[in-house]
Amino acid sequence: MCGIAGIIGRQRGGSLLLHKMLAAQKHRGPDATCQMDLPNAFLGHNRLSIVDLSEEANQPMESACGRYVIVFNGEVYNYRELKSLVPEYPFRTQSDTEVILALYIRFGPSMLGNLNGMFSMLIWDKVENKAFAARDRFGVKPFYYSFSEGNLFFASEIKSLRAGSIATEADWSIWSSYLVRGSYGNQNQGFWKGIRQLPAACSFFYEAERGEEQLKIQSYYDFPARVRAIPERSPQDLKEEYISLLSDAVKLRFRADVPVGFNLSGGLDSSTLLAMVAGVMPGEDEKIKAFTFYCDDERYDEIPWVKGMLAGRSYPFNPVLLDWKTVPEKMEQLAYFQEEPFGGFPTLAYAGIFEAARKEGVIVLLDGQGMDEAWAGYDYYRTNSGSLIQGVSSSPVRPEALEEDFIALAAPDQYESPFDNRLQNLQYRDIFHTKIPRALRFNDRISMMHSTELREPFLDYRLVELAFSQPENVKIRDGQGKWLLRNLVAERLGNNIAFSPKRPLQTPQREWLAHELKDWAMDRIEVFSRLPFVKRDVVLGETDKYFRGNMDNSFYLWQWINASYLL
Repeated sequence: MCGIAGIIGRQRGGSLLLHKMLAAQKHRGPDATCQMDLPNAFLGHNRLSIVDLSEEANQPMESACGRYVIVFNGEVYNYRELKSLVPEYPFRTQSDTEVILALYIRFGPSMLGNLNGMFSMLIWDKVENKAFAARDRFGVKPFYYSFSEGNLFFASEIKSLRAGSIATEADWSIWSSYLVRGSYGNQNQGFWKGIRQLPAACSFFYEAERGEEQLKIQSYYDFPARVRAIPERSPQDLKEEYISLLSDAVKLRFRADVPVGFNLSGGLDSSTLLAMVAGVMPGEDEKIKAFTFYCDDERYDEIPWVKGMLAGRSYPFNPVLLDWKTVPEKMEQLAYFQEEPFGGFPTLAYAGIFEAARKEGVIVLLDGQGMDEAWAGYDYYRTNSGSLIQGVSSSPVRPEALEEDFIALAAPDQYESPFDNRLQNLQYRDIFHTKIPRALRFNDRISMMHSTELREPFLDYRLVELAFSQPENVKIRDGQGKWLLRNLVAERLGNNIAFSPKRPLQTPQREWLAHELKDWAMDRIEVFSRLPFVKRDVVLGETDKYFRGNMDNSFYLWQWINASYLL
């Protein structure tokens, strides 16, 4: 788990620029910062040591033959098994990075299909002066890139590209889409012009001498085709296969040479994670620390449920408080590290978990992201409501607070519909365009700002494909989503946990904004209201309504506060 950065081409002063780029994202890898200056490439790496802690595993890493150099961010969990595919390679380390390099030399880009993990990488071929870049199937790890003076710049964070002299300005079309509809950008374009992102499950080749026009992005993962190829199973066979894959996914993600812990809430997904951890790591309870956040508000805090889940187990329990008094300071900090709009107070609270974990010496954390999308857990999958926010009845956005010409800049949402039914097309949208991409972006930034690694076992592609492929009546039944998953959990943890309703709101954001944090919120909204595309009187009027009790949802207030830090 690290940060990567580089410049492909004959950039004047490239070595110094790369040094600045690496310094800007040092939080991603505090254990070693190294760079390699080559005739047509400057490659750099910030290392957070997780697997093979030796200096020999530092990057940039050169192949045994000396022809190839890799910079890699992430973890390939099945690297030990994959090593057997390249028995002829003279390995010098026990790292997953060297396994990837060996696989590329042996199989070329097709090796990506063998990787089970999260990654962004660039491999430089010294002989052909050519770079190969790739990103994992669901985009867990970031890969930003840009062009300047005919050279390709790439990095794990936007701030690193800016440090490398890449000029940016707001992409008002994306900002308009965010404020008008709540969209968080598309697969290859974020909120800043001049900076692109390699989409999930994609790769490209780039030759140093040929320039920007020759870069052609290709997808290496045909998710719809793989889903359609999965044969039907009996309910019992499905349960057995899914549990087997789930156990393997969790076990693989405990591969590390540093302490591993996990995040818990009181819900079904965390319960599933707990059950799997207990199954694959028997007798290890006292070594595996559990973390959860709370806000000291019994209406929202899930500590009673978490304690109930942990009853009878010896996992050291670490509750982490989000105090409303710390919100303004934390908000300023997160805005710096996120650089694009992010989720509300739950994101602030979640960031505290990684800070606490690092202080406790836990460098790797597992959590339960991905089950709702794979197993159709959100209420709009079954209600046809069209709402993307759980637990609210009014519109989450206020486009009437924006000038008409700014509203007109909003690009229409365009999502593929590769399946022949509404449910799977909604799930596909959420996995590849909306829910998962934005959650992964938020989570990557808040984990890496504290130099910790977050692993997502439920986003193991084998699990997602198998769950996604199931017919609707296996996912939704009796008015509840995740039907088969609930039955699996009930067999292990009982009905109270397995069939409890989803609790969408995790912090008292609405109440804090209206009361304890009212002055701070008003100050930030005042800043937002003075932006040239904003109807100041409408913003202040909507804010006043909120403070007077119109508090069905606070998403639009959060948008305005968030934008006030970033624009």
